[in-house]
Amino acid sequence: MAGNDHHDNHGQSVAAWTGVAILTVAAAIMCWAVVVASTGLFIAGAVLAVIGVVTGKVLAMAGFGVQKPGRNQVDSGVS
Repeated sequence: MAGNDHHDNHGQSVAAWTGVAILTVAAAIMCWAVVVASTGLFIAGAVLAVIGVVTGKVLAMAGFGVQKPGRNQVDSGVS
């Protein structure tokens, strides 16, 4: 593939890493909640999961996500 300038970074961005990190912690909390049979802890993990999704989307809209081909920084808001 010499001469091919197409690079696919597979979502390696601040928005993606932050969202996945928060979701990983949320999943661990929810798993532990099932083990110890704690409804409150499970709900806290679920709330954290929603926060993780929202955080990733907000960061992507703020310009910290992967730039789509053919779009510049100015119009990279909502897709």
